[in-house]
Amino acid sequence: MAKPTLDYRHKLILAPMVRVGTMPMRMLALKYGADLVYSPETVDKRLLKSKRVVNDVLGTIDYIEQTSNSLTLRMHPSELNRLVVQLGTGDPDLAVEAARVVAGDVAAIDLNCGCPKRFSLVSSMGAALLSDPDRLIAILTALKREIPLPITCKIRLLPATETETVIERTAALMRRIETTGVSAIGVHCRFQNDRPSDPAHWDKLIPLARAVKIPVIANGDVFALDDARKLTEMSEINSFMLARAPQYNVSVFRREGLLPVLHVMQEYSRLAITYDMPFHNAKYCLLLMWPSSLGKEFRDSLSRTKSWDVMCQHLDLVDFYKEALAARQARIATLAAATATASPNVLTPSPAQPEIPLTPQPQSELGPDCPYIPDAPDYETVMRS
Repeated sequence: MAKPTLDYRHKLILAPMVRVGTMPMRMLALKYGADLVYSPETVDKRLLKSKRVVNDVLGTIDYIEQTSNSLTLRMHPSELNRLVVQLGTGDPDLAVEAARVVAGDVAAIDLNCGCPKRFSLVSSMGAALLSDPDRLIAILTALKREIPLPITCKIRLLPATETETVIERTAALMRRIETTGVSAIGVHCRFQNDRPSDPAHWDKLIPLARAVKIPVIANGDVFALDDARKLTEMSEINSFMLARAPQYNVSVFRREGLLPVLHVMQEYSRLAITYDMPFHNAKYCLLLMWPSSLGKEFRDSLSRTKSWDVMCQHLDLVDFYKEALAARQARIATLAAATATASPNVLTPSPAQPEIPLTPQPQSELGPDCPYIPDAPDYETVMRS
């Protein structure tokens, strides 16, 4: 049975962000007011090598890449009806097979048609699909035909040619996409070769929003709720996808205004610790939240940490960390005892040996290429009230 169709109008959305859009960030975004959250781009072949595991210790649903025993995706039950998994793929058949892996746990599937990174381009994924619209349309058509979920895609602007303007080319592609039956189109209003520091082309959004009947989700330089209000006033667009602003302070979704950065870092860390997220990935996100401009000495101290216990000393979370570990070990002991009672002849892990895992213990949600320390962001430009 198909799940209820998502309404993509009048939505504030956490954009798909590699390294950043993992479960703690998504949970905070929803708590602070986001309507929908996107997973990081997840490559089809990795999903196909992943096994679904109900993690009784953490109360999560995990997708574990079986070759490396590493975490592909971790999901919390509270987010499943608002979670969109973004798929990296260049093949209709692989796209459908990968989408089927997670379709029972998520609200929608989004096709990445905008990533300009070399990895995506050489694999015929991401922005490479903009240069091969027939392949793009074939993937969306297959997903719509086979997957009983809302399907969307996220594109970039197409450059002008000698015979067509930017608006004409991009609008023509959007109309082709609309014919596949997708529920919405995200438009990152930059070109493939634009850098994040280049201004987004907001002036292109109005005619593009009028080119199709389905919702258009605006992405690019939406740094505050005021930006969303301005764009709503000047165009038919009323749904917005935020990326860099939530990286730095995910409370940007709060209608009441931003919370102090340190408070957000503590909330993020509590979730990451409670749900046993990979430390190096959480550290990356915490360093994004505290650039050198907010205090270089404190940032340097964070960048030198190599474990949660030391990080918690810097964030005044030592007691929370100890209590969270104790609660997890108690949960492991309870599950082990229940297993022993149900199957008395089966050898089970002893509560005195907490190093023996009951569930796969993922080392990384992002694989070995996750950068350890991010560059300091342009915080002053982005985080304004």
